Amino acid sequence: MAFTLWNLFEASLLFLNAVCILNEERFLSKIGWGSRGANVQGFGENPSTKSQIYNLFHSIRTVARIPLIFLNIVTVIFKLILG
Repeated sequence: MAFTLWNLFEASLLFLNAVCILNEERFLSKIGWGSRGANVQGFGENPSTKSQIYNLFHSIRTVARIPLIFLNIVTVIFKLILG
């Protein structure tokens, strides 16, 4: 099996799907990464790595929800047609 652009697309699509389905109350809060666990930094302070990762997850869930629906439909149709 060769490493192709399609494989890279599928891997990134699976990663985005995984980030979007993470439940904040059930999973992220238990490991301390929920909205209550993300510290709000003051002006001029560098945010911690933990809060940057939380903000990245939250941004992906907010922005990528509708495009992911379309990309998943296209991927399923493509897989059904071409195998």
